[in-house]
Amino acid sequence: QVQLVESGGGVVQAGGTLRLSCAASQRIVDFAYMGWYRQAPGKQRELIADITSHGSTSYQDSVKGRFTVSTDNAKRTMYLQMNTLKPEDTAVYYCNVRMTWGLDLWGQGTQVTVSS
Repeated sequence: QVQLVESGGGVVQAGGTLRLSCAASQRIVDFAYMGWYRQAPGKQRELIADITSHGSTSYQDSVKGRFTVSTDNAKRTMYLQMNTLKPEDTAVYYCNVRMTWGLDLWGQGTQVTVSS
């Protein structure tokens, strides 16, 4: 089964930038979309950005204009470029792949902490 491994999390000051990566252990075909979720302490996991198999992207309003999701098929990697980070962006970030038949693949998560 395909494994997803996230990296790039860390501690950054407000206004700073981070780029998260999600590397797949093998090429993924027949996916509906790939996305980034986050879960802050005491809150539910929420979808913040996704990209379809056709390359269309969408974003949660709270990150629109600051975050950018992209993929590099040659590297089997999805990225989340995060700019102008805010303390409220602090969370564990997870990458997700939704297969066309409904199966969800998840990474292990990477912590992002934004200090004020």
